[in-house]
Amino acid sequence: MVSKDDRVYIAGHNGMVGSACWRALENAGFTNLIGKTSCELDLRDKKLVRNFIKSEKPKVVIDAAAKVGGILANDNYPYEFLIDNMQIQNNLILSSHENDVSKFIFLGSSCIYPKFANQPLKEEYILTGPLETTNQSYAIAKISGIMLIESLRKQYNRDYISLLPTNLYGPNDNFDLKSSHVIPALIRKFHDAKVNNSNVVLWGSGNPMREFLHVDDLASAILFCLDNQLKYSLYNIGYGTDIQISDLATLIKKITKFKGKILWNKNMPDGTLKKLLDCSRIHELGWNPKINFEEGIVETYRWFKENLFNVN
Repeated sequence: MVSKDDRVYIAGHNGMVGSACWRALENAGFTNLIGKTSCELDLRDKKLVRNFIKSEKPKVVIDAAAKVGGILANDNYPYEFLIDNMQIQNNLILSSHENDVSKFIFLGSSCIYPKFANQPLKEEYILTGPLETTNQSYAIAKISGIMLIESLRKQYNRDYISLLPTNLYGPNDNFDLKSSHVIPALIRKFHDAKVNNSNVVLWGSGNPMREFLHVDDLASAILFCLDNQLKYSLYNIGYGTDIQISDLATLIKKITKFKGKILWNKNMPDGTLKKLLDCSRIHELGWNPKINFEEGIVETYRWFKENLFNVN
């Protein structure tokens, strides 16, 4: 069990996931949280990470640090998405193992599942087929981290686990159109189009189905995993239902009060047509998401306006 006064290092604590973890643990009464910015600690540097873990002596490490982005960023920078993520996770996992960190939580992604796997996606489907080509570098990096966690559990009996969250959204998300994921990209596009009185052009056909989870629900799952001894090395963390991208666009159009037209550029890729997680493994232990999808997007748009644009 993890005590409230144990030292907990949250790698990537300023990012969307890391900051949500920080809030959740602080609200739960944890009093000894550790965070370092990328300027203070380059997680790609093995020596720096090793010395940091050795000197700080955390009991728990939560790896919420990663190079992330949408289809465009993944497709344009496959080398960086592969090497940066492998260096970050390998340095953290290796240093934690070497310094006897008691508990490690590694965050993967639902994009690691085979492109044509049966739905909903079960944990055992990993490595059973080819990946989606537009983000395979990121997926391969994350798969290697998951296998490293599994190997340490098997060979050294480490209490290390991997969580596979579905597509995330919420406060502190990345709203840069060149590197953002679906929901923040749509919020930014509809907001900009409303301000500029223009139409919105979206990629693909709008037909793919996607599952989305509020980042605070993921943080609650991480807190749940800290409080429990888990049987398996890998757990899906999802919302339970998905939505067609065209319907999501219509919903965000309503929330942002955009009055123009939505135009679909069908020459651009759709990505995987469906990615719905089977979360029965974590549900059977007692964790379930709490945040209503539409309310979560409303709250995210409010955060976006207040923190990035300060407009109505």
